[in-house]
Amino acid sequence: MAQSKTDRAAAARSVWPREGHDGQSLQWGFAEHLKYSLGVDSYTSTNHDRYLSLAYTIRDRLIHQWIRTQQTHHQQQVKRAYYLSLEFLIGRSMGMNAINLRLDAAVQQALQSLGYSWEEIREQEVDAGLGNGGLGRLAACFMESLATLNLPAFGYGLRYDYGIFRQAIDHGHQVELPDDWLRRGNPWEIERPDRAPEVHFGGRVEMFSQGGRLQAHWVDTETVIGIAYDMPVVGYGGSTVNTLRLWSARAPEEFHFSDFNQGDYVQAVRTKVSAENLTKLLYPNDRLYLGKELRLRQQYFFVACSLWDILRRFKAEKLPWTSLPELAAIQLNDTHPSLAVPELMRILLDQHGLDWDTAWQITTATLAYTNHTLMPEALEKWPVEMMESLLPRHLQIIYEINRRFLTRAAVCFPGDVGRLRNVSLIEEGAEKQVRMANLAIVGSHSTNGVAELHTRLLKERVVADFAAIFPERFNNKTNGITQRRWLLKANPPLARLISEAIGDGWITDFAQIERLKPFADDAAFCSSFAEVKRHAKAELSTYLEHVHGWRLDPATLFDVQVKRIHQYKRQLLNALGIVVLYNRLRSGDSSAVPRTFLFGGKAAPGYDLAKLMIKFVNNLGAVINNDPLTRDRLSVYFLPNYRVSLAERVFPAADVSQQISTAGTEASGTGNMKFMCNGALTLGTLDGANIEIAEQAGEQNIFIFGLTAEEVAEQRPSYNPWQWYQSNPEIRAAIDLISSGYFNVNEPGIFDPLLQSLFPNGDYYMNLADLGPYIEAQDAISRAYRDQQSWNRKAVLNIAASGKFSSDRTIQQYAAQIWNVRPCPIETDVDPSATLEEARSRPDR
Repeated sequence: MAQSKTDRAAAARSVWPREGHDGQSLQWGFAEHLKYSLGVDSYTSTNHDRYLSLAYTIRDRLIHQWIRTQQTHHQQQVKRAYYLSLEFLIGRSMGMNAINLRLDAAVQQALQSLGYSWEEIREQEVDAGLGNGGLGRLAACFMESLATLNLPAFGYGLRYDYGIFRQAIDHGHQVELPDDWLRRGNPWEIERPDRAPEVHFGGRVEMFSQGGRLQAHWVDTETVIGIAYDMPVVGYGGSTVNTLRLWSARAPEEFHFSDFNQGDYVQAVRTKVSAENLTKLLYPNDRLYLGKELRLRQQYFFVACSLWDILRRFKAEKLPWTSLPELAAIQLNDTHPSLAVPELMRILLDQHGLDWDTAWQITTATLAYTNHTLMPEALEKWPVEMMESLLPRHLQIIYEINRRFLTRAAVCFPGDVGRLRNVSLIEEGAEKQVRMANLAIVGSHSTNGVAELHTRLLKERVVADFAAIFPERFNNKTNGITQRRWLLKANPPLARLISEAIGDGWITDFAQIERLKPFADDAAFCSSFAEVKRHAKAELSTYLEHVHGWRLDPATLFDVQVKRIHQYKRQLLNALGIVVLYNRLRSGDSSAVPRTFLFGGKAAPGYDLAKLMIKFVNNLGAVINNDPLTRDRLSVYFLPNYRVSLAERVFPAADVSQQISTAGTEASGTGNMKFMCNGALTLGTLDGANIEIAEQAGEQNIFIFGLTAEEVAEQRPSYNPWQWYQSNPEIRAAIDLISSGYFNVNEPGIFDPLLQSLFPNGDYYMNLADLGPYIEAQDAISRAYRDQQSWNRKAVLNIAASGKFSSDRTIQQYAAQIWNVRPCPIETDVDPSATLEEARSRPDR
């Protein structure tokens, strides 16, 4: 009698426990990997061995569904979203994968039965620091949401040998150390050596006539090979497992054999070293020409490999090229992938013989662009001379795009040379430059901002002329975060408390968090929340004492500003406020509640003023924390090497979230959202997503201060920082104390550049204009924090109001309004014994 499918599956599981999600199967898999994958036993294995074994055990349980996901997408000929981002700040994968596979409880139980600690083993994993801040963290959140929502998607990025640098602090100064995250291997990646596109640089362009049309042939080029490394991205529930494909650069040959035989060992490997430098480091210092050239090479390598892979997958469907937009939606995350515009045109024109108009229609219909900045100086530009040297054919295409576009623009702006100059893809001047944001806007069908204010200012100020030409292309997609990492994983006690109150539907539908609102008036719930917050603060304090020897007082208010160090984010404003508070305490004014200020973030290696800001914060801490008059009521700490795994400890512990950028400079921010859903109250300006946080939570439940974006724009032309120094005694006393060298007795003059940024250089980010209102807001926080019942009510209302800020909502909007990509549920009740047969069928990966 034939076995049923259920019987076969049961039989397969009995002999193939690799698929089992129960504790016994996990124990078996763990022991097998220790022995057969790593060649050790329980006596000789190290903690890192145990981490690798557990990672392989968890990975086994997603491989089958990973393959099935790609097969289903191929068989159903779905439209995919392709997310191109030069940054993916992934953090650690094991805990998140276990949670999304719904394995975390079973893993913890299995390890406990074996005498191991889940927490200790998890700590062995190194953060995958393939990003610098919000941009990369957003991309990681989006990938997780895409999988949870069952949306067919691929992410594309670079597999940097060294991620964002490891930050150390030496005598208060930032020191950049290599982030050798791959040194001990990455168990979550699978190398795909059969996915190896050739990428070309340099050379020259030959033009020839073929069939009555002028054709281009790019010749005499230097070649680099791209090698694909795939990482699984598991959606919650483990149904869909999408792919993040990262490219690594290789030379076409390992070394020149003849040079080696002749004893020229350096020349023999020169090509290999040059090629592999492309993916050696995230964001090389671009103050030097060679650094800029390397970044341009990185960007083109990334784009060329990704488009090669996307088009390889499309060509397998044997459809006409005009069908490409029906199967592929390519999202450019910021300007870094903007070379996708001329590269896709080059492929369609030169390799497949399409005419210009058809190729252009396909290109613009396939590509979409997300803008992430309001600061014109942050919009990427590349010297024409450099691009002509590295990418001569692409420059030709960019010039032709520009010629055709300016003809259209001239109809919109007749006789207005100034506006035509603004929208040109080429910036004229002593050094001609290609404007990458302009290229992305012209070459795509959608340009979106990432917060309502950001999108409005984008259309009204930054690229207003483009909005006039293409009004239908501009739209807003307010950023979001995945609640599964930033609440469920980062703060399990709070997640449990919420689920006990309203159920666990919020995990996949964060709009349900609004059901928590009535509990803000439930004394027992608020008391439980307060205990969860105290526990998180104690946990962070214990961790920091263990790592750094610091003794934080969890009874104080934890006031936190963690983000990339930059002038517009105004860590200086925070520091000036601390000096004002310090002066008050020294004079006997103890009206402020005891506070612990925590800073964290990295400064770009070439950004001297930002690095000096880190030194200033550390010097503040060195003085204030050791002053017997104030150390029980005020302390300041700078958290070295801020990263995702550290952020997961910091957000649950924060009482106050500082989001104090100059209004009109922050595109959105996502840290503000992570703090909010963990019950921290925002201290912020009306900038970025803060405005929407205020709308959702109510301004009475956060602390808003300072100039608006409109007021900043109106006052900046005549702004005089001296008026605030002269009119406000507290500001004057704080500046005078800093100027006196009080915080740098043994380093005279070291902070002069910070002071000069305020006075001789005009305080461009208007710190002093907002310092008075900032201090008033901090005073309001002290008054509010004294009433713990009221404070906890505000915190719970903030959590209840955070539902809008899920990346699930953001991705649903991208999918419906830009990409036209629909969910594709993946069957999960399958026969594990079919894995081998399915593998033989060559899934569309």
